[in-house]
Amino acid sequence: MKYKILTACNPQDVKYYDSVIDTPGEYAQSHRLAKALALYTYEADVVGILVSATEPYSIFSPNCTSQANRECVGIVTKIDLPNANVPMADRWLKLAGCKKIFHVNSLKGEGVPEILEYLMQDVEKKKLSELQ
Repeated sequence: MKYKILTACNPQDVKYYDSVIDTPGEYAQSHRLAKALALYTYEADVVGILVSATEPYSIFSPNCTSQANRECVGIVTKIDLPNANVPMADRWLKLAGCKKIFHVNSLKGEGVPEILEYLMQDVEKKKLSELQ
């Protein structure tokens, strides 16, 4: 008989990928953990703040992006669902301090190319500034 070993991942773990630092949403909900979010921004070039268009409230406080020392962009997810309220999610992200906002339907890939193009422009700007 073969057994599978299942490992549970702590939902408050910070995950590092090739070019992404994924922090749990709980970090934005706790005063103590919010300080950690500010520290993680030092390791990033751009900070993406995700808000679901189906949530009844935002976990991000007004002007929370002022704690980040990097550019913060907003990403509205689940825009395709019938109960999505995209204008409300946009308002929450603007109130948080995001100047650039993207809308994403991850099932169809909508909005993802725009985010990637935007991030590549940032990479190009850095390369140019390094040459000067």
